[in-house]
Amino acid sequence: MTPEVVDVRILVTGGTGQLGSAVVAGLRAAGEEVRVLSRRAAPDVVRGDLRTGRGIDSAVAGADVVVHCATDFLHETTLARTLVEAARWAGAPHLVYVSIVGVDRVPLGYYRAKHETEQLLAASGLPYTIQRATQFHGLVRTLLAGAARLPVVPVPRISFQPVDVRDVAGRLVSLVSDDPAGRVADFGGPEILTAAELAGAVGEVSGRVRRIVPLKVPGETFRAYAGGGHLAPEHREGEITFREYLTEHARMYSD
Repeated sequence: MTPEVVDVRILVTGGTGQLGSAVVAGLRAAGEEVRVLSRRAAPDVVRGDLRTGRGIDSAVAGADVVVHCATDFLHETTLARTLVEAARWAGAPHLVYVSIVGVDRVPLGYYRAKHETEQLLAASGLPYTIQRATQFHGLVRTLLAGAARLPVVPVPRISFQPVDVRDVAGRLVSLVSDDPAGRVADFGGPEILTAAELAGAVGEVSGRVRRIVPLKVPGETFRAYAGGGHLAPEHREGEITFREYLTEHARMYSD
C-alpha cells in the first residue's frame, strides 16, 4: 500500500536505487524528513512513474527541494520533463540533478540524453543545480568483471576516474542546503587509473589474476574517452578508492 503523502522538505526520485538510497540515508542521518519516490513498492515509499506521470504531482507537492536520482537509459529526458512540469505546478522547488562528467564531450547516446536533460533544466525557469560526477565504482567493476573471467583480458587504452556512490551522495546532501547554483564544479573520484590498472585490481581482489592486454579501440566515442573527455583531473573530491571499494564489495559477498 502506498503510504500517505505528507509535506516534507525534500523529495528524492529514484530513492530506492543505488545512488538514491545513499542520498536518502545521508539526508536522514542529517535529521531531514525525506519523501522517497520510486516505481517499486517498498516500505515508506511513494509509488510513482516519471515515464507516465502517474503519482508524480502528489509526490512533488509540498517539497522545497527535489533531488532527481531516477534515471533511465532510454527515457532520461522524458523523466526530467515530467518532473519539471509537476514542479511548476507545485511551487517551483529547487531541482538538484545528477549528471555525468563529459556529457558534452563524449558522443555516447546516454551522455547526449543527460546533456539534453541539463539543457532542459536550464531552460525550465525553475531553480536548479546540476552536479556532474565521474563513473561510479560499481559501473567500472561491472564492465571489467566479465572480462576478468577470460584467460586473457582485453581492455581499451583509456583511463577512468571512478568515484564511490556514497561520496557523490554526500555531495548531493550538501547541495540540498545550498542555494540553487546552476551547474556546479564537477565531482570526481580520488584516482585516475588506466583500464589495465583497474582490471588488474579487479582480478587481484577476486582471485582471478589474468594477463591484461590493452587495445586501441577505433571510433569517435573511444577517441573522446582516450582524450580524457570523461575525466575531471582538477576535481578529485571523492575519498573512497576503487581498490577500497572492491575489497569492501568482496568482503560483503563472502560473509
